[in-house]
Amino acid sequence: MDGTVATPPRAALKARLPLVVGHRGARAAAPENTLAGVREAHGQGARWVEVDVKLSRDGVPFLLHDDTLDRTTTGRGRARTYAMADLKAFDAGAFLGPAFAGERLPTLAELVSLLAGLDMGLNLEIKPCRGLEAETAERAVAVLRETWPKDRPWPLLSSFSPKSLEAAASVAPDMPRGLIADRLPRDWRRIVADLRLQTLHLGHEDLKPGQLAMLAGEGIPVLLWTVNDPIRATALLAEGAAAIITDRPGAVLAAIDAAPP
Repeated sequence: MDGTVATPPRAALKARLPLVVGHRGARAAAPENTLAGVREAHGQGARWVEVDVKLSRDGVPFLLHDDTLDRTTTGRGRARTYAMADLKAFDAGAFLGPAFAGERLPTLAELVSLLAGLDMGLNLEIKPCRGLEAETAERAVAVLRETWPKDRPWPLLSSFSPKSLEAAASVAPDMPRGLIADRLPRDWRRIVADLRLQTLHLGHEDLKPGQLAMLAGEGIPVLLWTVNDPIRATALLAEGAAAIITDRPGAVLAAIDAAPP
């Protein structure tokens, strides 16, 4: 696809961003990056989720955060060495107890089908294994083009990897994109311009006074991760954050509802 497709306007994206996004589903209560986690986030009231996408050995985009399988599944070793059919054999829920035993690693296509049924939005973090930065973005975009409901706005793509964001901008200029960083880069204006970004996704712990207000004033929506203290979440929204990414969407939503007008 050529670069003639219009980049989505930031104001339109910000208008549809929810205040709260479930981190890897609802990570505090259900296995991360699974369909069960997405259902839990929905049950807690989240309208969007943020999840991580990688590639299997045979090039299938699927949900997983780590490069290795050991922490969250019964598998062992590097995920990229397994075909998707083999990844499906591993239990991705048992580490949280018997209630989630039997949960499997979902493909991106399976996730999209569930989100469509739940009427939920998506922040898809492109989480490539080393050397697969561009390919992961390109294959994830291809699946989204095939499966995402045609009557809904595109998901928000994000990544720590500039290479992944460059690839996404090349093949999907019509899909909004955001850089993930621990803190606001010194040259953030150049990065936003060069990568044609709509959002910044920043760690909340290293924010400096006035940064949120400054970025909001410049029209840059900021999503903050991973904010699990409901009181801090409401304070950050009041300071100018566009959205809070949290393991505890229900608790943060309750705090927002209880906050004085």
